[in-house]
Amino acid sequence: MEIVLENTGKMYLYNWIFRNLNIDFKSSTHYGILGNNGSGKTTLLKVISGILSPSEGKVKWSHKEKDVSEKISRYIGWASPHLELIDEFTLEETLSFHQKFKPWVANYSLPSLIKLSGLKKSIDKPLKYYSSGMKQRVKILMAVMSDVPLIILDEPCTNLDDNSIQWYRNLITEFSSDRLLIIGSNDPGNECFSCKAFYTLGKE
Repeated sequence: MEIVLENTGKMYLYNWIFRNLNIDFKSSTHYGILGNNGSGKTTLLKVISGILSPSEGKVKWSHKEKDVSEKISRYIGWASPHLELIDEFTLEETLSFHQKFKPWVANYSLPSLIKLSGLKKSIDKPLKYYSSGMKQRVKILMAVMSDVPLIILDEPCTNLDDNSIQWYRNLITEFSSDRLLIIGSNDPGNECFSCKAFYTLGKE
């Protein structure tokens, strides 16, 4: 997987969030997008993922040397504190629903994923009864364990306690080494421990 930004910029209400970005994200590399709250990290990640269109410049997506711009969502595992889950679903229902759109990496089974989540004791509870940290685990699990070449995580350690942060680090170490991983963070020590390249955004 490769993503190329060419003179890319994004504007909101006549203000530039970022501008003139030229970045080449290459497969099997982990990248950190760093910056304080309000610096534009989430906006940039949404542009990289195709959720938002740039105001100027271009974003190109390719996989195995083929242009995948028109179906980029199929190639991305995405997790963000702002991502909404269906609160009425249980964990099992959530994972089963997600699988209808994207298969699991290494043909993982539903019972194996539930065990990996560390949330087995709460398997029968609707997600509305989960804590914010438990919901964040579910989001990260679905993003990382989807069989996709690109993983984008926006501040993945938000709401995670120390045990869950270690769970996150173990998951990234075991399942993302051969994939393109892009992480937005204001806490690179915990979240971007595996990143080999960094880009820093200024304040909006």
